[in-house]
Amino acid sequence: MQLFPGAEILELPMQGFGGTSVVHPVLLMGEEGATLVDTGFPGQGAALDTALQAHGLTMAEIDRVILTHQDIDHIGNLPALAAGRATVLAHSAEAPYIEGRERLLKFNPERMQRMLERMPEAAQAQFRNLMSNPPKAQVDVLLEDGEELPLYGGIRIIHTPGHTPGHISLYFPKHRTLISGDAMRVVNGQLEGPGPEVTPDMDLAHASLAKVPKDVEYILCYHGGLFGPGAARRLAEIAG
Repeated sequence: MQLFPGAEILELPMQGFGGTSVVHPVLLMGEEGATLVDTGFPGQGAALDTALQAHGLTMAEIDRVILTHQDIDHIGNLPALAAGRATVLAHSAEAPYIEGRERLLKFNPERMQRMLERMPEAAQAQFRNLMSNPPKAQVDVLLEDGEELPLYGGIRIIHTPGHTPGHISLYFPKHRTLISGDAMRVVNGQLEGPGPEVTPDMDLAHASLAKVPKDVEYILCYHGGLFGPGAARRLAEIAG
């Protein structure tokens, strides 16, 4: 599905860890080469490669990866991409976690134990292995709030912390379109704020929504997909 000319929404389904998930990385294509925004869960590599092949690419041909944040469903296939020619970009506050120098914030022992208790026994060993050896790769370029990337007509980096400390959203002013990562979700067709159960600082996450430009028309959420046109009206409602 096209987000705007040169930007394709990928849909990666996954069955595992006791449930089914669909996530939505974005493939950007143009004279600047190919950029992937977020990479899916571990185990979605084959699905990602198939999605890229539909656009004439392989993982080895991705030039850069922009990560909205450190969570496992966003960095899951990062090592394979970084092993090719991809340059990795992320907010400076996320780099220690993505590089494996710090434990992923959501991988705290108490939360992991609760998740394990809800999983079928067959999935627990797989999850324990993932916890002990999460994906990691070097972050080559550190991004900061307000930075403008001269790619694909212009990308504005918006620091939207709360879900994680260095969470970013990507705004494309030319297309009035936001890639929100996990700063927002689409639930039953409606735009909502981040999930409280996976957002350590809901107050900060809510405050971050006020940083989104007021002229936004479309918002692409990693969980739930595309919302719009008219995203600004709904954003004003949930941001207060």
